[in-house]
Amino acid sequence: MAAGTPTPEGHYVKRVTLPSGKTIEVVYFESARIEREQPVPGSAPSRELHICADCASQLVYPTQWDEAGLENWEVSLRCPNCELTSTGVFSQDLVDAFDEVLDEGTEQLVSDLRQLTQANMSEEIDRFVKALDAEALLPEDF
Repeated sequence: MAAGTPTPEGHYVKRVTLPSGKTIEVVYFESARIEREQPVPGSAPSRELHICADCASQLVYPTQWDEAGLENWEVSLRCPNCELTSTGVFSQDLVDAFDEVLDEGTEQLVSDLRQLTQANMSEEIDRFVKALDAEALLPEDF
C-alpha cells in the first residue's frame, strides 16, 4: 500500500491493492487528513512485528488491523507461544515488512503441506499396490 499522494484539490489519494489483485483508491479530504494524522495515544515503538516482545517467538500474527491515518495502521497481535496479545499503531513501512514476513510464512506452510500430502499419497499408493499384489481386494471394496 502506498502512502497518500496529494491531489491539486488538496485531497489525498491512497491506492490499496486487495488480495484479489484489484486496486482501489481511497480519497481523504483535507479536513479528515488533518484529523487522522494526529498522533494516536499509545502508539507502539518501531520493532519487528513478527517477534514477540515477551518471549521472542517469531510466530506472532495479526488478529485485527485498521487504518490509523494515512501512513499508520493499528494492529492487534497475538503470540501463539506465550498467548501475549497487544495492540499498537505502526508505520506503513513496519506493517509492509510484517506483511512480507507473513507472506514468506504462508509460502513455507503451503510448501510443507504439499510435501506432506505427497508423502501421504505415496504411502497410500504403496499399500494399495501391495493389496493388489496379494489379491486382497474384491469388487465389493469399491
